[in-house]
Amino acid sequence: MITTEQTAQQLRVSENGRHLVDADGKPFFLLADTAWLLLHDTNREEADLYLRDRAAKGFTMVQTLLMMEGEDRNGLSTPNRFGQMLLCDRDPARPNPAYFEHVDYVLAKAESLGLGVLLAPAWARGHIGVKGGPSRLFDPGNAHAYGEFLGRRYRDRRVIWVLGGDTDTAGNEPVWRAMARGLNNGAGARHLVTVHRGGGDGERGSSPAFHNEDWLDLNMTYSGHAYQRPTHPQISRDYGLTPPKPTFDGEAAYENIPALPDGRPWWLIVRNPDCWDRVTRVPAHCVRAGAYSAMLAGAAGHVYGCHDVWQFLDAGKKPNNFANTPWREALDFPGARQMGLMRRLFESRPWHTLAPKPPALTARLDGDTYHVATARAADGSFLLAYSPAGSPLAVDMSGITGTTVLAHWFDPRAGVWSPIGQFANTGLRSFTPPTSGRGMDWVLVLDDAERGYPTS
Repeated sequence: MITTEQTAQQLRVSENGRHLVDADGKPFFLLADTAWLLLHDTNREEADLYLRDRAAKGFTMVQTLLMMEGEDRNGLSTPNRFGQMLLCDRDPARPNPAYFEHVDYVLAKAESLGLGVLLAPAWARGHIGVKGGPSRLFDPGNAHAYGEFLGRRYRDRRVIWVLGGDTDTAGNEPVWRAMARGLNNGAGARHLVTVHRGGGDGERGSSPAFHNEDWLDLNMTYSGHAYQRPTHPQISRDYGLTPPKPTFDGEAAYENIPALPDGRPWWLIVRNPDCWDRVTRVPAHCVRAGAYSAMLAGAAGHVYGCHDVWQFLDAGKKPNNFANTPWREALDFPGARQMGLMRRLFESRPWHTLAPKPPALTARLDGDTYHVATARAADGSFLLAYSPAGSPLAVDMSGITGTTVLAHWFDPRAGVWSPIGQFANTGLRSFTPPTSGRGMDWVLVLDDAERGYPTS
């Protein structure tokens, strides 16, 4: 577990460029929960409740932002819960110190609970961001000043800065470069910087636009909100880049967000109301599949989201995009707890040594096609394979060191281990999960028996 003492230390990139480490060089498992409106829509009691819950469920970070799109809940047109606006006269070069008192409190409280913060200074998408239009706020000059203010104020907090926000950055690169320089100047380059970037499916994520920028420390992909949308293609894309930089999915499908079973995203529902008779909501098993597929494709961590929690939906608040559950109730949706189980599994072994094991496999079940992700430790001491729907797995046992291989099933729904048996590390062997079907996912764990890795 990450201790409070470790939280005060800044994160950095590992020497091989594949994961994050703390100041002592220990691998840091980035597991974040999305809470975009945490800094604007909560009071102290609510922020405490949220942060305590996420720390207890095993998250190591939370993801939030300072400046949201739209006219409400952005700190520009509407004040926070303490009656304060984010900027003085809507000028990014003049942040309102009173607004940041609650931000100060939340970041300090998070740190006391062992949580770091993925923090977005401004959301690019919409009229308040840097996309353009009559209400454009940022230019390179005030973006630098705003970044420098933030970097200086949060110099000693465990923060990873998340520039951009849900849209293509084309034409606004000078603004983001200036903000990144400001953040680094204000904090003495103590913090890592990444970019949340939209665009076409194949071009989403930070790497197509910024991978070779010297201020971009790690890549963030953006698989988006659709039923069973795969997370591994973008992770694989980033994993193959030179120079290597850690990568993670910063916005996978939110638990309980509306979606269509054929894979189309929620925004098509808005445009086509006749689709509502086929609408479902993204369940926990899609959330798990996205997380495990990303991690076994080479990700340095993962960001979970719940559609009702990120917006802190409550009585009297207008739901965003058909949210339907009060946030305090949604805190206990199964996907959030199961993210902590995933972290526990990975941290039971030297997870940071895992590398994707080609070729990627697919399995057919009940008319659906599933991606089967497999990764093996660099020293061959263990292998993890994820079967999203309980389809059989065929594994070349010679890839595991030691003469005897211990095989177990790990249930990602309940965190329970089930022994399979001991086998020689030779030949191709098939393993059939205990159950199969939609939502019946399993992780196959193969260990070199001499290593003594835990199985409970």
